[in-house]
Amino acid sequence: MSKKLPKLVRDEIPRLIEESGKALKAHIADSIEYDRLIIDKMKEEVDEFYEDPSVQEAADIYEVYLSILENWSISQSAVDAMAEKKRLSRGSFRKGIVLEEVL
Repeated sequence: MSKKLPKLVRDEIPRLIEESGKALKAHIADSIEYDRLIIDKMKEEVDEFYEDPSVQEAADIYEVYLSILENWSISQSAVDAMAEKKRLSRGSFRKGIVLEEVL
């Protein structure tokens, strides 16, 4: 495996590795380790999306996003409401405006 280890993987990955005839060493992260690893996983998935912008990579980002919300007990409806509030007051990122300097 060429990916940086240790890393957070999907729940069924250890079983799939074992079924392929390979051995592995894994553990369940404690809450402090999980907090760090789930954020690291999001960075990894965003990097992978940058390299290959696809539905598959977007789905990976979405799955990590859902896990982040669950980990910090944040509801999707709360995120939606806050996003709408910020969109109405500050806009979105769709125009591609790049701030170069504030004078």
